[in-house]
Amino acid sequence: MAFIIPPEILLKQSLRLCTMFGHGVKLSTVSSTPMYRAAVCTKLAEPLVVREFPVPATLKETEVLVATHACGVNFADILTCKGLYQERRRTPFTPGGEIAGKVLAVGSKVHGIKSGDRVFVLAFGKTSGGAAEICLADMASVFPVPDNLNLVEAASLIVSYSTSLMALTMKANLKKGETVLITAAAGATGLAAVFAVCGGEEKCQFLQSRGADKTIDYTKDRIVDKVKEFTNGRGVDVVMDQVGGDSLLDCIKSLAFEGRALTIGYASGSIPKIPANQLLLKSSSLIGVFWGSYAQSNPSAFRKTFSLDELNEAYQYVLDRKSVGKVVIKMKDEDLRSKL
Repeated sequence: MAFIIPPEILLKQSLRLCTMFGHGVKLSTVSSTPMYRAAVCTKLAEPLVVREFPVPATLKETEVLVATHACGVNFADILTCKGLYQERRRTPFTPGGEIAGKVLAVGSKVHGIKSGDRVFVLAFGKTSGGAAEICLADMASVFPVPDNLNLVEAASLIVSYSTSLMALTMKANLKKGETVLITAAAGATGLAAVFAVCGGEEKCQFLQSRGADKTIDYTKDRIVDKVKEFTNGRGVDVVMDQVGGDSLLDCIKSLAFEGRALTIGYASGSIPKIPANQLLLKSSSLIGVFWGSYAQSNPSAFRKTFSLDELNEAYQYVLDRKSVGKVVIKMKDEDLRSKL
């Protein structure tokens, strides 16, 4: 079931300009209790709704309270809200796994992080979802944002670029002169890495402008056939697939002798049965990559931003394969590098 555009009242472009602690967090006040807004999945495969919640009055010893400035949109978020992700979550919950913002307060045993710091937050484990004006995180999930990035840029690169970095360097051990095939290459992960696979002429042109040596439009051509053409039948040394399903199977068939296939996601919603004989015949390897604990990455390219009220639209934008680069939920319009 596709995500439906929420009622018009939820699609207003501007958020209320209430503030908390002078940090620019958009809050409302009910009975003198500070409130913040969050997008909530109340039922799987249904539109998200924006609701208000009280700001935590106290923090546990290792907790960090963060004013969310931007939250990246990943396909895993969409699959989770549709009940199709491999890790199932109980409703209600707030999605959003990569967050950038400013620290509002810290627990008594938090070290190396202070109020006012610009930070990345990874919404794993004890961390609340990022599609909210306030995020409550354990200090182990909080990392400093480099000075050369604003917070929208920061939120757009945490998972995508770090996944590429880890997959290609640490897992595939990519070497100079080797060839790489990347599926869903017009997304943020694909831009980081050069044979690029995508859907549509516009995305092919974009990827060529970003340095791809060859592009494959899967809506017109078979991946295996084009790889054979580009490599004179040899195949590619490394494949990075984030689509799953038939795409991953085609990627495995496209490998050269002793090639390495990296499976980093299942955007198609399909987890295929792997033909182990294909790996055996070419002495090739299939490597799973799940990025969750790495915070180093390269600067990101992003194309489209949405407001918190437009999160359903953002999810549908990704589902409709319209995204080129990273899609980000932006909470504020001002220069996020400005002083508090």
